[in-house]
Amino acid sequence: MTALTKPRARAGGRAARRCIRSTPKFEMLPGLTRTLPTCEVMDPDQVARIDVASMDILENVGVVFRDEIALADWKRAGANVEGERVYLDRGLVRELIATIPSDFTYHARDPQKNVRLGGPHSIFVPMTGAPYLRDLDDVRRNPTLADLAMFHKLSHMMPALHSSAHHIVEPYDHPISQRHLRITYSSMKHSDKTFMGMTTSPRNAEDVMEMCAILFGEAFMEEHPVTTGNCNGNSPLVWDETMLGAMRAFCRRNQPVLCSPFVLGGANTPASVPATVAQLNAEALSALAYTQVIRRGCPAIYGHYLSTVSMRSGAPMAGTPEISLMNFMIGQMARFYGVPWRTSNTLGGAKTFDAQAGYESATTLSAVIHAGANYIWHSAGWNEAGMHCSVAKFVVDAEQCAMAHRMAEGPQWGDFDQALAAVPDVGPGGHYLGHPHTQENFQTAFFMPDLFDNNSIEQWVADGSKEVTERALAHARRLLDAYVEPNLDPGVDEALLDYIARRERDIPAADALNQEY
Repeated sequence: MTALTKPRARAGGRAARRCIRSTPKFEMLPGLTRTLPTCEVMDPDQVARIDVASMDILENVGVVFRDEIALADWKRAGANVEGERVYLDRGLVRELIATIPSDFTYHARDPQKNVRLGGPHSIFVPMTGAPYLRDLDDVRRNPTLADLAMFHKLSHMMPALHSSAHHIVEPYDHPISQRHLRITYSSMKHSDKTFMGMTTSPRNAEDVMEMCAILFGEAFMEEHPVTTGNCNGNSPLVWDETMLGAMRAFCRRNQPVLCSPFVLGGANTPASVPATVAQLNAEALSALAYTQVIRRGCPAIYGHYLSTVSMRSGAPMAGTPEISLMNFMIGQMARFYGVPWRTSNTLGGAKTFDAQAGYESATTLSAVIHAGANYIWHSAGWNEAGMHCSVAKFVVDAEQCAMAHRMAEGPQWGDFDQALAAVPDVGPGGHYLGHPHTQENFQTAFFMPDLFDNNSIEQWVADGSKEVTERALAHARRLLDAYVEPNLDPGVDEALLDYIARRERDIPAADALNQEY
């Protein structure tokens, strides 16, 4: 062995390296810029075939808009409106969606955490909407505002999560009618990343916009996206008053919405992957076009929620091959129209954080990365078909997103020449562990998961034979112990709390606490 390859002493040795690995890392990864080629499962003729089929649906079948304001808007825009059914000319649809920005930047409370969306630019967003959680003791129960705050704190601290979302879990200790105010405040207070805004009613969406105006300034919002709304369609081919009213609240303030058909493949779509995508595409295009009727040039995102239905039980399934194929196809359609698109990630139908949950989530994560998704929602915690958010799964999913972030960036060539120079230094039969290049890069050259155990069986037993759930819950506790609340201007904080207090006086708290939807 030459002098160059002689191992250098490292202060602390294995214990020091273990300490480095066990120290929580909080710095947010930058928004993902993908360099991996996208998976294109359709040729250009097949893309055109889906487009034509969708346009035929819009022109000849039509879409129901159960909203008087939307119907009047469509009449003024030149659509053929018969009752609640709107027949959309393909030329009008193409003209409208052409005004949607192909990419834009989300502006966070901390400008260092601004993230770009669209084209090769993607972000990971945690799950939302769980009526139950599996808590720090892995007990399934109803969530509270404190549980929601816990998840917002974890979102703030997980490097690969670029958003604190909104109601990751439903806080049952607060009235439903007032819940959106406390959820929005928790998103804003416990993290300085971008977040989502509630669209549970038009008035609730207006409240979110007012709170965003307090946090960022009304004039700033006119030019800068700061939050995201989600508007779900009622497949097949229906948009209702609640979602359309919320959509108007966001679009009028130049804030992006996810235009999301809610697909249960085989139940509310045809029992065919291409035909399902054609219907979904028509539904998404109708909503995307309407965002531009509301306000030309406002950002909007081609959305969807994808699940296939078990023909044995009628239950929604996750991680199936058809879901992956549809993600690939929808990605191609969104790129065909030049708009950013949203998908769902790390979905699981398992009842605990078990092997099924891991397989389902890994399958979905791999597919959405290779599909080129932009707004990658439900990226942490989703299990039991969305019925609960698991703390253990939340932190493991977030680490998996960090691994996907590394993979999707592609090979890094910055130190190629220096690394290659180590080959003649070591020569045949040597090893690289003591080489200066390895010493300088041992922490960053290869991703080292904190929550997966790669030790020998003897070391694993000596460490207590801990399974991944136990390790993940311990990690979550360490994170929460180390949490430091990001600074929020006291005047802004007071104004937000004053707004909440005023609105809570105005809104009847008639809903019973702990009531389920």
